[in-house]
Amino acid sequence: MDLFEVEVPGAASAARAAATAKGRGKAAKAAKEPAATAPVARVVVEVGLPHLDRPFDYLVAAADDAAARPGVRVRVRFGGQLVGGFLLERVDRSEHDGRLAFLDRVVSPERVLTAEVAALARAVADRYAGTLADVLRLAVPPRHARAEAGLDINDARSSVESGPESAPDRASFVEDPGWERYRTGAAYLRALADGKAPRAVWGALPGEDWPARVAAAVAAVHATGRGALAVVADARDLDRLDAALTAHLGSDRHVAINAALGPAERYRRFLAAARGSVRVVAGTRAAAFAPVENLGLVVIWDDGDDLHAEPRAPYPHARQVLLTRAERAGCAALVGGFTRTAEAQQLVEAGWAHELVADRAATRAHAPRVVASGEDNDPAAGSARLPTLAWKAARTALAAGAPVLVQVPRRGYVPSVSCARCGTPARCKHCSGPLALASASGVPGCRWCGRAAADHACVTCGDRRMRASVIGARRTAEELGRAFAGAPVRTSGRDAVLATVPAEPAVVVCTPGAEPVAEGGYGAVLLLDTWALLTRADLRATEETVRRWFAAAALARPAADGGQVVVMAEGGLATVQALVRWDAAWLAARELAERRELGFPPTARIASVTGAADAVADLLAAADLPAEADLLGPVDTGEEGQERTLVRTSRGDGLALAAALKVAIAVRSARKAPGTVRVQIDPLELL
Repeated sequence: MDLFEVEVPGAASAARAAATAKGRGKAAKAAKEPAATAPVARVVVEVGLPHLDRPFDYLVAAADDAAARPGVRVRVRFGGQLVGGFLLERVDRSEHDGRLAFLDRVVSPERVLTAEVAALARAVADRYAGTLADVLRLAVPPRHARAEAGLDINDARSSVESGPESAPDRASFVEDPGWERYRTGAAYLRALADGKAPRAVWGALPGEDWPARVAAAVAAVHATGRGALAVVADARDLDRLDAALTAHLGSDRHVAINAALGPAERYRRFLAAARGSVRVVAGTRAAAFAPVENLGLVVIWDDGDDLHAEPRAPYPHARQVLLTRAERAGCAALVGGFTRTAEAQQLVEAGWAHELVADRAATRAHAPRVVASGEDNDPAAGSARLPTLAWKAARTALAAGAPVLVQVPRRGYVPSVSCARCGTPARCKHCSGPLALASASGVPGCRWCGRAAADHACVTCGDRRMRASVIGARRTAEELGRAFAGAPVRTSGRDAVLATVPAEPAVVVCTPGAEPVAEGGYGAVLLLDTWALLTRADLRATEETVRRWFAAAALARPAADGGQVVVMAEGGLATVQALVRWDAAWLAARELAERRELGFPPTARIASVTGAADAVADLLAAADLPAEADLLGPVDTGEEGQERTLVRTSRGDGLALAAALKVAIAVRSARKAPGTVRVQIDPLELL
């Protein structure tokens, strides 16, 4: 055998490895050639540090030229780490003088961030003193590769290119009889169908099938080839709206987006909107950022519900996001509810939106009879939990074959107990939390730490007996079961929320927000323990009380059909008068006037700055606040070592206030100042 033909163990494999490495090196060198056109990509990196809240420039490799389009997800080297980001745009050259790094890779060619949503996210971040990365985290759901693979992008795009030709007939949406009950309802619908951009604050009639009205407005816009976006507070409302949209538009013409769907299904529906296969999106608060093409209408229902407020930084409110979007896109807007918030009233008074309400005759025809317990001659009406007036209303409704709704502000059995002798609130000896009873035969337990307190004795008088100081929904159901022995009692609350109840005699006990819809309406609605709502130390206590009362009362039958609402409160209160007259607009105007006089939102801008005393003082010292800004506080928050200072300024200086606080936050972030400070612009809870 020739010497050169002798195979040396490992030599061939080493040679092949060397050749492969050489080939990879050439390929890598070729791949790192910049793209021929627009080689610079501007990327927002997913880093929440405030002092890094700006786009960064990277080079696009020639191999990534086709995939690296604006709106795609990318991975980049940042601060020595590999992080995610979104490609905002591509330009010919960078303003950065130094050497630019290449994009590490394009995660997916899917364009999940449109230019319109990116600009909206920037505006929201500036409005709430937040970062673009934090807003995009709320706007774009996490990627799910399997969901991307399950949708054919070419099929999705071609399915919508047919445009209005595949939409239902336009005329069927203009003549919606439900909208004709409102003074300008038919005109509003015609304007939508004509491609215009009317903006309205809608006060829904009691008993209104509001999902059908919203769906009719959406359908009018959809028929013109434009998109629509509707946001509701919770999954129950979304289910109702989803069904109404399907009835008006047909199947597969819209998507309903909710976090409860799960990551894969939620992302799949998001992609359907991003790819343009549907023009209508309904959802909860995160859907306010949905990438709807050619947006023609934004809708928010029950904007006073606190579920519309995002609990994560920078804490935007869905109403503000949608109104900002409507302003930027020049599209129509509809802010609806049975009641009206001060923010919605301001839109009307400022002329940004017009009032969309029914006349008094139509209101009286649809509203139930509302009476206050103070109007009864029963001497015990002021102290009895269920006075004679309420008992008679419930008994009459049950005898007529109708269900009765009972709204109780507190959930649980007995959520708060006190000493039977002296009335001292019962507290846990371990953590000082309030003691509660889970059942009639249960042992008192702490609502904070969960420890049982079988040996509890009053710290004031030593008595071991306890009495209920607050009655919950389950205890109420137990009491009503004894009072109305012939009728079944159902409960609806956090543990089990009922969507609907049949039109048969029954007592339905619920907490606010968990009221099931009754077929044909409730014969009577009883609003118990109203003091728990009216005595809240909160700026929005009045507004929230009326919203909860109206939501329950709107489910009652009209007065002509025997519908009655009994509210356990004095008839002279403004909140009760608004309910009796079914005039939420009057109360909203009054509330707005009071806030204007006191200098509270929405007539002013207020920033809440919360944290350790030194950290709060450091941030405010670093902020170049507007000259007219007022500092209110600091006050103790009740949490150990935490205090809060409010910064108030005029509406005109609102953006300047947010910008000043944002710069101060960035300065502290850059120098790694100790202590965390939370900044919220116009928080829901001020007091």
